[in-house]
Amino acid sequence: MLARNLSRSAVLGLCLVGMAGPASAQDAALCLTTAERADSDEKLSNAEKQAAHEACVRALSDTASVVQKYQLQEADFEIMGIYHKY
Repeated sequence: MLARNLSRSAVLGLCLVGMAGPASAQDAALCLTTAERADSDEKLSNAEKQAAHEACVRALSDTASVVQKYQLQEADFEIMGIYHKY
């Protein structure tokens, strides 16, 4: 009985971890893609900028890589035009 409960908990935990991974990848992709659009002088609405900024912040909090953090911060600067303190 204890083994069954532990295995169910382990499977549930793995499912939750698996679901969290793609969301952070989507956040990073949105952040970087929007920065490329801003860099190519495409006009972005305030809603697009805000959504991309929030995605950048979430992606920054999800990564431990110093290089990725730098890239995401630079992308956020490209989108918003200011450096934010994190």
